[in-house]
Amino acid sequence: MFLLCFFISPSSPAGAQTLLKAAHRAILCALVCFFCTFASAQTDLPDINLRADAAGTSNPSADDMRSNDSGADDAKGPTRGKGVSTPAELPSKPAEGTPQVQSWNFHVQSTAVEQVNAPFSAKYSGTNSLPTSVEGRETLSLDMYAGYRLWNGAEFHLDILTWQGYGLNSALGIDDFPSGEAYKVGTHPPHSNIARFFIRQTIGLSGEKEDLVDDPLTLSGRQDISRLTITIGRFSAKDIFDTNTYANDQRTQFMNWTLVANGAWDYPADSLGYTTGLTVELNQPKWSVRYGFFQVPNQRNGSTAEDQFLMWPGNDSAGDGRFWHNWAMALEAERRYSIKAHPGTVRILSYINQANMGSYRAALSAPGTNIDLTHALRHSYGHGINIEQEITKDIGVFARLGKNDGHNEAWMFTDINSTASFGASVKGAYWHRPEDTIGLASVISGTSKASQKFLEAGGTGILAGDGNLNYAMEKVLETYYDCKIMKHLRGALDYQFIANPAFNKDRGPVSVFGTRFHYEF
Repeated sequence: MFLLCFFISPSSPAGAQTLLKAAHRAILCALVCFFCTFASAQTDLPDINLRADAAGTSNPSADDMRSNDSGADDAKGPTRGKGVSTPAELPSKPAEGTPQVQSWNFHVQSTAVEQVNAPFSAKYSGTNSLPTSVEGRETLSLDMYAGYRLWNGAEFHLDILTWQGYGLNSALGIDDFPSGEAYKVGTHPPHSNIARFFIRQTIGLSGEKEDLVDDPLTLSGRQDISRLTITIGRFSAKDIFDTNTYANDQRTQFMNWTLVANGAWDYPADSLGYTTGLTVELNQPKWSVRYGFFQVPNQRNGSTAEDQFLMWPGNDSAGDGRFWHNWAMALEAERRYSIKAHPGTVRILSYINQANMGSYRAALSAPGTNIDLTHALRHSYGHGINIEQEITKDIGVFARLGKNDGHNEAWMFTDINSTASFGASVKGAYWHRPEDTIGLASVISGTSKASQKFLEAGGTGILAGDGNLNYAMEKVLETYYDCKIMKHLRGALDYQFIANPAFNKDRGPVSVFGTRFHYEF
């Protein structure tokens, strides 16, 4: 139903009438969403969730791929994880409040985002610079999820992603980029991709159990809190690592890239955010430790080899580096605790990547500052801290810190080499809208001395590249209000103030206004 927006939401041109056109498109999308949802509600059919219980849904996040707590509630409900007993091992009529064991499930989500940047001043512009005039762009995504129980403790999950549209300036010119729904490979006609295709095996280590709630990447049931979980296949590294209850999902929470993930983590992914890999996680009642090994593309901001076959239309340039030579690894430790019955979590992340990267210093001597001419097998590494703390049942705060070595070019995410973010999320119970959320957060990000000299000499990174550089740290303030419109539909207003875009105080500041509609069942 929401897919109708693909055919009524063309790409927005820049110009004086962009704001008006953006408003028209947002209103039209809202009307289509309302009509489709209303029409669905008038049918005599049951809720078409094709699942074994009546539990509510949530967007896929890291909590969908693994449990981030042990028996404690978070903003998305009870802890979720992987392996459960088979239906034959449980009573046919479980006790009230006990989730049924699903054999399979099916979910759909669609998210439409419209963003417009206000005009701003700049002393100069370069290849990757954000235009100084008003520009409006929109994106639309559609995911169809299916899960199936293979055997005791094993689940198979599939996610078919369809996307359309572009981020502002085709996702260039701002390193703390304002829309997590804006992929680095924008498109006018809809394209599709098998984003997730994985098997998850959970081995229970006995002891106390916890409930699993049905969601797009989890089958409901029960599992041991003490467990070993192995995931193999194609998925997002962010499904497993660097999660946060209050800042993790651009479809219902903050939209800025560096409020969804640690901006200094050049996390393994193709240009859509997914790759193939293997993760192993040991979970205990109060702590977890997890390790991941992933493929990386053979070119900067490129597509991995499977995109030749799993993307429609196919990408003939997609490819991986040599398996044992081009890779990414991540290790994360997580500690859970409570302060006066209010849960909190601290996660410490370390990573190392190896690929045919260019060197910032070597590029200064290359013709035209062309960093591609300096490619050689190199490493990059970094660390991050991720903290979340519930203050009251309806208020939570969070923070992320990150830093990497900054010697070589960014390969997959942003040009950021150091970052810090802090924010708060408040549920709407205080104004009698308990399913609404308001959020406020700030980010400050920088790049290394080597990267600064490279950009000053006219080099271009994944996102930055103004032809010159008067360095200053990029600063972002984001606030949003997300509200429930009806059973399956949510809407949000978003504002972001960005100072020193692409680390350049000769440009900006710029204001970005956004709307978001999110539909799921």
